[in-house]
Amino acid sequence: MQTIGVIGAGRMGMPIVGHLNRAGFRVVVAERDSGRLGDIKERGGQCLELAEVASQAEVILICVGYEHEVRELICGPGGLLEAARPGSIIAVMSTTHPKSMVEFARLGEERDLIILDSTVCRGAWAADEGTLLSFVGGDEHIVERLEPIMRAYSSDVVHTGGVGTAQASRAANNQILWACLVANHEALALAQTYDVNIVALRQALLSSSATNGALAAWGKQTMAWAEDDMAIVSEMAVESGLSLPQSGVVREVCRALKPRRYRLDEYGR
Repeated sequence: MQTIGVIGAGRMGMPIVGHLNRAGFRVVVAERDSGRLGDIKERGGQCLELAEVASQAEVILICVGYEHEVRELICGPGGLLEAARPGSIIAVMSTTHPKSMVEFARLGEERDLIILDSTVCRGAWAADEGTLLSFVGGDEHIVERLEPIMRAYSSDVVHTGGVGTAQASRAANNQILWACLVANHEALALAQTYDVNIVALRQALLSSSATNGALAAWGKQTMAWAEDDMAIVSEMAVESGLSLPQSGVVREVCRALKPRRYRLDEYGR
């Protein structure tokens, strides 16, 4: 596999372009925002139209923001189902519902395309460093073919099972992430009202039983996708017949927290 297509060079996709180029792949990129084209070229990517990416790439990574964009790219007029070369692998990195991935995979089989999910965790700074955690769902032999590509931008690659399981795994990761972020705000806001040295406390907590990834990354989370993540968790829970009351509360808190995150003086007031 020599030519890798990237659709969407945003906050996550842009550094991935650079990592793939440094790993020796030819990288072709479809990006709608013309303001990003210069950065793509500096990172070694070749900017092409979607149809050209689809016809040239052996593997296509979809890195757009929302599921409706993924669906349009795959199923819409002139989309990948029509334009991708037979035998291509299309890996969806964007957050989608697991059942949507199963649907996309079935549609791909009808066109001799392999569509699977390859989600990433650890945040934008890990994308910059090339130390993302990649979950991938699909047949083992396809995952083996993809692993050298994922290793270009990931320090850890985990095969989670069949198609859709990478999306479910990322949902579980983010479900815990946002719960921890809310808990961190509540605990530190309470401690601050008692004049605790918050900087010292946070460092101490990182070495205690209260440690968590959101606390280690304190101040870095944009919460850009928190609502989208928790909406999918909620939908998955309903479909599975599970009651997840804490997740419902976390979803509501995240809505209020996003515009004033890390402002402990404002939390809970």
